[in-house]
Amino acid sequence: MATNLQFIKSASGTSVSSLSVTDCFSSEYDVYNVNLIMDGSTTNKDIRLQYIYSGGTDTTANYVTAALFQGSYTGFIELRYSGQSSHLVTGYNYDGGTGINYTIFNPNDSSSYTFLNSQSSGAYNSSGVKLVGTKAIGVHQVTQANTGINIVPSTSTLENIKVSVYGVK
Repeated sequence: MATNLQFIKSASGTSVSSLSVTDCFSSEYDVYNVNLIMDGSTTNKDIRLQYIYSGGTDTTANYVTAALFQGSYTGFIELRYSGQSSHLVTGYNYDGGTGINYTIFNPNDSSSYTFLNSQSSGAYNSSGVKLVGTKAIGVHQVTQANTGINIVPSTSTLENIKVSVYGVK
């Protein structure tokens, strides 16, 4: 089965504390593909995702995430988070930059939880280039119509970030 990506919206920023893409989810699609590209930063940070709905950015403790941190310089690390105010470690940004691909299911369906798959890759330039990747799955345990996303770093700012949202037909 072939899929078609339909461009919906993009947003970008430089040295921002968060980046929101608003009004990108609707009842037209059940599945969305979100691509994030970011330049490196000297501050190591995990990249977090929150949903936006009619009441604003949802920071309630209803995010559950399981992730696999895959560093070429260390063993793989399994991470599990529940009761959080965002999906944690959906990607990790080091000084070499990162790219994250999200697949988000049913974000605008007010009768269903919103589900997420993500995978990322990046580079760490300390004492030679080291590769870093993450794979994560998550569920937002609220039945609400989400209309957008908010990307937040664990520390500092997001540097030269661009986020593009596509509907999957």
